[in-house]
Formats: sequence, structure tokens, C-alpha cells
Amino acid sequence: MTTTEQHIDQILIPILEQVSDPEIPVLSIMEMGVVRSAVIENNIVKVQITPTYSGCPAMDVIGDDIKKALKEAGYNSEIELILSPAWTTDWITPKGRKALEDYGIAAPLSAEADKDVLLHGKRIVKCTNCGSTNTRLVSQFGSTACKAQFQCDDCLEPFDYFKCLK
Repeated sequence: MTTTEQHIDQILIPILEQVSDPEIPVLSIMEMGVVRSAVIENNIVKVQITPTYSGCPAMDVIGDDIKKALKEAGYNSEIELILSPAWTTDWITPKGRKALEDYGIAAPLSAEADKDVLLHGKRIVKCTNCGSTNTRLVSQFGSTACKAQFQCDDCLEPFDYFKCLK
């Protein structure tokens, strides 16, 4: 699991792994680390989720998708939004990081490296096309607010970088 506080009933894991992140459909909500807990109490599945950032527009969709997946599996459910502690990119699983890269989004670096990249232009973000680190920041914002736009100076391909959030 992604945090020591997380408790997820083992019966629910396969169901929740089928729920995709609506903005990055190759990732499940489990791989993104937004599910904080999921337990069955009195025949109701109680799921706690944390947004990837304040005001994330995908949270309503994620909640609805969780309810739908659980309903199809025969469960009624309640969704609770948990804001503290805040979600961090550290909660993205290794499988999720690999899926991001395969999808063409560079996985987040450490907080210190992220600052070096976004504020000081350090060339350490790996191109998702050719693997080169001869990349540069094009825009602080990519396809969504949680991503930055980069371009590889070797293969010339543009790609998103998922910003590190702590």
C-alpha cells in the first residue's frame, strides 16, 4: 500500500484496481494512490479518497466510478473525501510510474530535483520517447495543471512531465 495509514479490504482491491484515473486512463486509482482506505462495514463499502491536488475536477468522476464498480460487484458504497494529509506523488506506485512513462508522461522526480528542473532548467527529466535527458521545459503547465510541458532536444518530441507534489 502507499501509506502506512491505508487499510484496504483485500476483497476490494481487484475491484478498485479496475477504476481508472479519468485524466490518465492507463492508471488505476490504486496506482495513483488516491484510495486511502476501503472497508466493508455493515454490508456497505466505505471508501476514503484523497484528491491529487486541491480542487481536482476529477474527484467527482472518480467517486462516481468507484460507486459504479462496487455496485456492479454487488456492493453499496459511501465515498468520503479526505484532504489531510495531502496527496503526494510519492503515493504513485512503481507500477503506476511505469504506466505513466509508457503512456508518454515522465514520472515525477523528487521534490528537490523537481525544483531544479522547473525553476533552474536542469536537464534531468527523461524523454518518454527516446530516454534522453537532453530535455527542456517548454511551459510550467502541460495538458493539466499537475503537468509541465517538456521537449526533447535529441528526438524533438514534446511530452508531459508529472510535477512532484509534496
